[in-house]
Amino acid sequence: MERAELAGWLRLSLTPGIGDGAARKLLAAFGLPEGIFAQPAAALRQVVSQADALQQPPNGLQAQIDLTWQWLQSGPDDGTARRIVTLGDAGYPASLLEMVDPPLMLYVLGAADFDLTQLTNSIAVVGSRNPTPQGAANARAFARALGDAGLPVISGLALGVDGAAHQGALDAAGDAPRLATVAIVGTGLDRVYPARHRDLAHRITQHGLIVSELPLGTPPLTQNFPKRNRLIAGLARGTLVVEAALQSGSLITARLTSEQGKEVFAIPGSIHSPQSRGCHALIRQGAKLVESVNDIIEELPDLRAASANAGLFGDAGASSSAAENPLLEALGFDPVNLDALSARTGWSAAELQAKMLELELDGHVARLPGGLFQRTAAA
Repeated sequence: MERAELAGWLRLSLTPGIGDGAARKLLAAFGLPEGIFAQPAAALRQVVSQADALQQPPNGLQAQIDLTWQWLQSGPDDGTARRIVTLGDAGYPASLLEMVDPPLMLYVLGAADFDLTQLTNSIAVVGSRNPTPQGAANARAFARALGDAGLPVISGLALGVDGAAHQGALDAAGDAPRLATVAIVGTGLDRVYPARHRDLAHRITQHGLIVSELPLGTPPLTQNFPKRNRLIAGLARGTLVVEAALQSGSLITARLTSEQGKEVFAIPGSIHSPQSRGCHALIRQGAKLVESVNDIIEELPDLRAASANAGLFGDAGASSSAAENPLLEALGFDPVNLDALSARTGWSAAELQAKMLELELDGHVARLPGGLFQRTAAA
């Protein structure tokens, strides 16, 4: 992209009062942004009512042009690329064009060999920022199995399920030269949010992409995350919700996925866990209940050829572990406290503390708030 072309797109996208809808009308009438700004006010008024706003460059435009141009030119020499994909580019993902409000510009950071047109068979994995240990393990395991099946994983780089999903997809890719995962973020690409995912973001840029529609310098504002969610839904073939409370933003992503005529998948959980209620609500509304990645692939006929590489989740391992350890069998799969375990097993609290610590150190049990314990995917 040349600097003059960049300046035109930034001016169009940043002009106050000109939203994406009005901008698309102008582009349809006059072509590229340079053509729009070459028009007299009378011609612009015939297309949009906010034509007067286009007569003067918005405040701070030159500084934004300088910042963005410098960002584009300053990519590291390690195979990572920085680019901007506009609504008029051949590399603009076709799935976003089917949305009612596709973004004008997409800022893309990541491996130079990858682009957004490679996401036709991707699956979004989303969920709670505060998942249970089992929920985080499920997110990572499902994302890894999706990766093993050759399917890129899309998520939002948030804490909790999003981060685990990106990690699972990266685990599956290893050093293979393929697009493993894409993070859609709600900030400008010159910052990482949350900051504790800085190392994860770096790994993603080596084996995937980070994408935003927001200008550089945009901080993590609450109103921008629903916009981020609509891009996750728009890019993916379907959305898997791992864990979600009833007020979770993940349910927004699921709703947007459904509104676009795509499949929504949900993992059921404990009836006692608030983090499972969102998934249960989705299942009641028609989302497909999934217990393994095969359940997802079977719902998408053209992906069935990849199912030979998709793993199942823990059925045999759980039975084997439970048979070998009666405490795991007594524990079950719902969170439970020591008093309940003592009633089930007849062991004292001191005996149970020692045995639970051993299981916890082996990764079979997770300790939850409130003195509760729960089996993990490894059990």
